[in-house]
Amino acid sequence: MLVLTRKTRESVVIGRSEDLEATVVVTILEIKAGRVRLGFQSDTGTPIHRHEVWERIRNGNGHDGNGNGSSLLSKELTVPT
Repeated sequence: MLVLTRKTRESVVIGRSEDLEATVVVTILEIKAGRVRLGFQSDTGTPIHRHEVWERIRNGNGHDGNGNGSSLLSKELTVPT
């Protein structure tokens, strides 16, 4: 596991080294009262889910990203500027 320290408005980029394209950009939006607010930016082909939602999808109990399944939704998120 990679552990990083970031301040508000700083980001981490996740991508493939072959094409140097960012797959996901994670930005720290706010740190308050022991909670961290994160913003995720990705293309529409990269689903982003909370871990517990991802587990439900993997176990066949949720939305599969193609419009099939329950009401769990995945949507493109953008980082406010």
